[in-house]
Amino acid sequence: MTDDIDDLIDELHAQADADRPSEETPEVGIVMGSDSDLDVMAGAYDALRELGFAEQTDYASPPEARFTFESYVVSAHRTPDLMYAYGETAADRGLDVLIAGAGGKSADLPNMTASIAYPLPVIGVPVQEKSVDSVIGMPTGAPIVAVDAGKSYNAALSAAQILGREHDELIDRLEAEHDDLRAGVASVSRALHDLGIDGFRERQE
Repeated sequence: MTDDIDDLIDELHAQADADRPSEETPEVGIVMGSDSDLDVMAGAYDALRELGFAEQTDYASPPEARFTFESYVVSAHRTPDLMYAYGETAADRGLDVLIAGAGGKSADLPNMTASIAYPLPVIGVPVQEKSVDSVIGMPTGAPIVAVDAGKSYNAALSAAQILGREHDELIDRLEAEHDDLRAGVASVSRALHDLGIDGFRERQE
């Protein structure tokens, strides 16, 4: 397994040295401490795809979509060398913002990634409620932005907001997504009022 980790680390450094145009590199990087975190982190994938992002699985062959994201499993405790390589090369590889999720009481990946990748913005996702204190526990001068436990969807929206300051089309997509949420609330509110609680519950069954 050591050889596989070394291969990943070498690939990250090679990508950093490739100096590819920003249009061909992923804007958002998603990292998680274990594949067991994927069910929670899937919300970030859903949000990015809804905003028109495509997943980039081959650094040398980007998808046609203008905005893309990538993902890796990076353990702060089992593969600290990979965590350092990912954080150190992130900006040179073209990434603009990172989303990092981890669970357990020692959920160190988000804050360690934020420290290593600084000044690149990192959005931390506590995968479990007990992970919150670990994720947000950064000292003054070493910032991390964090969402509530399990809210990886919100993390992706925040990433898009950061990118939107330089890309008007992302602002348009975010506004359309927000309008859809508002319309959904209006529809539910109207139905509850018009049908009453009993009729509303019957319609939901």
